[in-house]
Amino acid sequence: MFADRAKILIKSGKGGDGHVSFRREIFVANGGPDGGDGGRGGDIIFEVDEGLNTLTDFRHKTKYVAQSGEEGGKKNCHGKNGEDLVIKVPAGTVIREESTKKVIADMSGENKREIILKGGRGGKGNKNYATATMQVPQYAQPGQPAKELWVTLELKVIADVGLVGFPNVGKSTFLSRVTNAKPKIANYHFTTLNPNLGVVDLDGHNGFVIADIPGLIEGASQGVGLGHEFLRHIERTKVLIHIVDAASTEGRDPIEDIYAINKELEAYNQALLTRPQVIAANKIDAIYEGETESSIQKLKAEFEPKGIKVFPISAVSGKGVKELLYYVHGLLKETDPEPIIFQKEFFPEYMEEISLPYTVEKLEEGLYSVEGPRIEKMLGYTNLEAEKGFEFFQNFMKVNGILEELETLGIQDGDTVKIYGFEFDYYK
Repeated sequence: MFADRAKILIKSGKGGDGHVSFRREIFVANGGPDGGDGGRGGDIIFEVDEGLNTLTDFRHKTKYVAQSGEEGGKKNCHGKNGEDLVIKVPAGTVIREESTKKVIADMSGENKREIILKGGRGGKGNKNYATATMQVPQYAQPGQPAKELWVTLELKVIADVGLVGFPNVGKSTFLSRVTNAKPKIANYHFTTLNPNLGVVDLDGHNGFVIADIPGLIEGASQGVGLGHEFLRHIERTKVLIHIVDAASTEGRDPIEDIYAINKELEAYNQALLTRPQVIAANKIDAIYEGETESSIQKLKAEFEPKGIKVFPISAVSGKGVKELLYYVHGLLKETDPEPIIFQKEFFPEYMEEISLPYTVEKLEEGLYSVEGPRIEKMLGYTNLEAEKGFEFFQNFMKVNGILEELETLGIQDGDTVKIYGFEFDYYK
């Protein structure tokens, strides 16, 4: 079966401990400290491999650990750094923190490689602690501990157009006619198990990628059948083509089918109903003469006033297909050409601070204060003068719920927030 979801444990490398040692030479009675620093632990890095198209490999291996740094040695020898662990995934893989389901990274578009967990820093050897009053330091710094995290990987196909519809309405036949895809086609009442992708080439125009999302059934948004496994693939598409059996060859009502599909899309993710939709009224070659007009007119009367265009087509003969494709191409030209990317919501670098306390207070009208060990630690490694540093600070405030607490206290645009030596104007 097509593997598009997996759960794995990732763990970065521990930093090597610093070393305690002293020079021992024949003519040097009391040599100074010469303990070397420990090596850095390896990072966990995710990288897109264009040759992969499923997450099958992660079904067999669920634990991924980077190499730890080596301990420092005598004679100021630095411990060897641990090797990074690079985990290869298909394009379109979304990495989420397992317990909160928040997005850590979306391996799509320009994001081909990302460090997800940083390895621990190596500890300092005792040579670093020698002073005029402490000439024989017996202490070396331990390496930073490793970070570990359970994550879920979800593969969401990257396609411009998604084909949706109940099983056996002709989606696979349509895809095979308009693209170079070769899906398995048969008269089955159950659904295709693999999302099939193909590229549509239009004379004089840029092509687009189209995906046959496996046939939905009612209750799919609640996970009935394989609902969740397939609905995630629709999330990146920019235009949806509803394919319905206009001939009602199996006694289904095409109008009811469209409403049922939209109900499942809305229940899964309301944003899906904001995407442009087109209806492909398929199997017109199977409608008895004289009934074609009636069937198509009912669909047009129901949906075209709502802005959803209806195209009568035959996926078998190709009738009406070209007109449909050029119309879809026109809709795509009106959408943002950039791929739909899921924004980062979970920041592994904040994991150390998550248990530290902080306070949010209203000092007076228009003036608020944010303090505490969690805030102090963040300020210790953040350069607020730099654009990247300030962006990091804003994300920290949002992810930790500090902005939400300020809003609960009644903060308004233009009010001042004091954070130790800094003051900021608040704007939503």
